Amino acid sequence: MQALWFVLDTVFFVLVGSCLLRAWMNGLRINMRDQPGRFVMAASDWVVGPVRKMLPRALGQGSWDWGSLMAAVLLCLAYGGLWLILVSVSTGGVAYSGLTLALGIVAKACVFLLRTGLQGLTVMLLMYAVLSWVQPDSPLQVRLDRLCAPFLRPLRRAIPLVGGVDLSVLVLIVLLQVALMLLG
Repeated sequence: MQALWFVLDTVFFVLVGSCLLRAWMNGLRINMRDQPGRFVMAASDWVVGPVRKMLPRALGQGSWDWGSLMAAVLLCLAYGGLWLILVSVSTGGVAYSGLTLALGIVAKACVFLLRTGLQGLTVMLLMYAVLSWVQPDSPLQVRLDRLCAPFLRPLRRAIPLVGGVDLSVLVLIVLLQVALMLLG
């Protein structure tokens, strides 16, 4: 059963993370023709396209990519439903009332959405840190810098360089890990 939980978590992490990253990249006006944009488009187009068609035209305008955000929310709700079904099966078919079932799905979806966002940002920061040492002028490094800069900027103002080394990435990763621990 643990293998099934792991596969479910991994598949939905990639799908929801792709939708969230797509929304963030579109919000920052980052070109989607290069990596990680091509991967994000390939992983999320199947769900974002139909969601965008269902949204009112007014939501399609502006700086927010509502189609990608709504797709992420819908995927999280699907994850919450599957999770609750698997819990019911593994515990011997516990019956839930309508309201309890709906609240359980929504609660699990909210936690999963937050967890995916925090873990996704952690992965981006780790990639950003490694590339800054190994290949600082690569096109991927430039994109990661644009994606991570809004989160790092406040820390960079507060934390001085130590021996010429920027510790803001390390501090943010520690803060994200603490937030993930609190999220449970």
